[in-house]
Amino acid sequence: MEEELKCPVCGSLFREPIILPCSHNVCLPCARTIAVQTPESEQHLAAGGGGGDHADKLSLHSETDSGYGSYTPSLKSPNGVRVLPLVPAPPGAAAAPRGAGPASSSLTCPQCHRSASLDQRGLRGFQRNRLLEAIVQRYQQGRAAAAAAAKCQLCDRSPPEPAAVLCEQCEVLYCAACQLRCHPARGPFAKHRLAPPPAQPGAPGGGGDGAGKGAGGGRKLPTCAEHDLENYSMYCVSCRSPVCYQCLEEGRHNKHDVKALGAMWKQHKAQLSQALNGVSDKAKEAKEFLVQLKNLLQQIQENGLDYEACLVAQCDALVDALTRQKAKLLTKVTKEREHKLKVVWDQINHCTLKLRQSTGLMEYCLEVIKENDPSGFLQISDALIKRVQVSQEQWVKGALEPKVSAEFDLTLDSEPLLQSIHQLDFIQMKLPPVPLLQLEKCCTRNNSVTLAWRMPPLSHNPVEGYILELDDGDGGQFREVYVGKETLCTIDGLHFNSTYNARVKAFNSSGVGPYSKTVILQTSDVAWFTFDPSSAHRDIVLSNDNQTATCNSYDDRVVLGTAAFSKGVHYWELHVDRYDNHPDPAFGIARINVVKDMMLGKDDKAWAMYVDNNRSWFMHCNSHTNRTEGGVSKGATVGVLLDLNKHNLTFYINGQQQGPPAFENIEGVFMPALSLNRNVQVTLHTGLEVPQSVKQPKLPNN
Repeated sequence: MEEELKCPVCGSLFREPIILPCSHNVCLPCARTIAVQTPESEQHLAAGGGGGDHADKLSLHSETDSGYGSYTPSLKSPNGVRVLPLVPAPPGAAAAPRGAGPASSSLTCPQCHRSASLDQRGLRGFQRNRLLEAIVQRYQQGRAAAAAAAKCQLCDRSPPEPAAVLCEQCEVLYCAACQLRCHPARGPFAKHRLAPPPAQPGAPGGGGDGAGKGAGGGRKLPTCAEHDLENYSMYCVSCRSPVCYQCLEEGRHNKHDVKALGAMWKQHKAQLSQALNGVSDKAKEAKEFLVQLKNLLQQIQENGLDYEACLVAQCDALVDALTRQKAKLLTKVTKEREHKLKVVWDQINHCTLKLRQSTGLMEYCLEVIKENDPSGFLQISDALIKRVQVSQEQWVKGALEPKVSAEFDLTLDSEPLLQSIHQLDFIQMKLPPVPLLQLEKCCTRNNSVTLAWRMPPLSHNPVEGYILELDDGDGGQFREVYVGKETLCTIDGLHFNSTYNARVKAFNSSGVGPYSKTVILQTSDVAWFTFDPSSAHRDIVLSNDNQTATCNSYDDRVVLGTAAFSKGVHYWELHVDRYDNHPDPAFGIARINVVKDMMLGKDDKAWAMYVDNNRSWFMHCNSHTNRTEGGVSKGATVGVLLDLNKHNLTFYINGQQQGPPAFENIEGVFMPALSLNRNVQVTLHTGLEVPQSVKQPKLPNN
């Protein structure tokens, strides 16, 4: 947390921190050193106008008067942030008369480099960060108390003297006398760094609840910066700042969105707590990831040694001609190991830095939440919430995954003859590993299946493509259904109510890799489909998501369904929505290439029942058979039962079988079909269970 409490300019703990318009903080003394005068104020000074009270108003000259022309060198603070130096007044410049108008100055944030203009109040126009100031004070008290509690580890006295310093290299606490005697600042100790003793757990002011309550319990209620006699009572959402009652009365915030201070305090605390939960989860993952990386270091070391031993054994077994080549190969292994180690160390350092920053931010936010100063909290809550959210977003997908594997993809081939020894090298190409089926993305819909797969993580062997295999849905042989580079494939036109087995393998120039595990996919028991607008006659009119059909012509036109059947038992119904002037609609099945501009069943590509208001006929190849009494009217329902296990087709009207089975010995691929004219409108109903009880059929008229 200490990094959160240090000024970005001086690198020390904040002293009288102020909040800049960009929501960053800076010490008040540091703010005086980085403020610069704008060109407008130079003209004002040249005209005789100038501001007094340099300490507060910061009436400074611009960099153009500093003797450096238009370039102002920047200084680097102990915290690593570059800031503009205080520009001295030009030689011979006359002091501005007291009482003259204030000079126009600006202040550049040392973190985000945004500039803010100072008004007539100077730095007093920026709000004091009382919350941060209180946390810094409590932190200093806790550190001092912990330092006083730490004891020297080399003292002969009983009890030991309090420790004065800690040597970071020796990791030993010294009192002042023991430090001079045992750890002088010369010789081998000259480069050792001595730091204050560390804070002890549970020390006063170390962040416990008692310290938080003590710091906030007796604090005086803050007053408005513009009205000293008024306390903050409301929060202006538009200006994002606490306001008092007089601020509202004067009209400055009259039309702004103003809410109760306590309510906004609780709301922002809840938002900050919620954002902290996300950062806490990522910090936990980061700690686990660091453990994984450290284990990876050991594995890389072990695997590297194994590869070196194997390589030496192979090279020593060869003739003297291999000796010169052996050194080159060892160099490659060493470089590979060093590269992997460097990548992992870089990840460890980067992740450790991010984790330390996140942990410091979390500790600081927790201290902020413990404060009981609503207005002070709301001064910084928006910026703090945004920082926490940004901190959470820095853990992007893949940030907590190793960039390298512990395996060495190097294989030495010692089989070539002696004349090939000088070309001896590692084989970079291996067979691709086993693909992993992504079961969460594999699915079935009607008689289509979708499969997805991916390569294992940390797999560096190149893959040129994949081969997807599927059986016949009846436990038969596998067959290739897809070859390509994609990792997602959908296969259409399968059997309904069937179980398919699928597997995939990868290939590259070295050959074909092993098969993945087999996934079992079950197609739908019943078919869900609609009328197909792409294959329908142009006079057909579809509506109701392509489930309702009519026609623009007085002639019969054909429309097909979107499903195709070659196996199983299927049943669907068609509801007659409109029936005018006794037309003859036809219901049945057809091939994909059926003729679409005449009644269904007049060619050899369709099997149908056409029906009027009194009777029906079966028709195929323009042959009419089995006239049966009973027709249709508005509100009637026609059912079609296609049994490809028994190879027959049966029709129903209003739930009663219409005549005998219409057609038998039918084989192949069939699509639901319908022909109608403008006097008829029907609606398709699919996904229905096959009728279990069949009423006695009507006897046909001979």
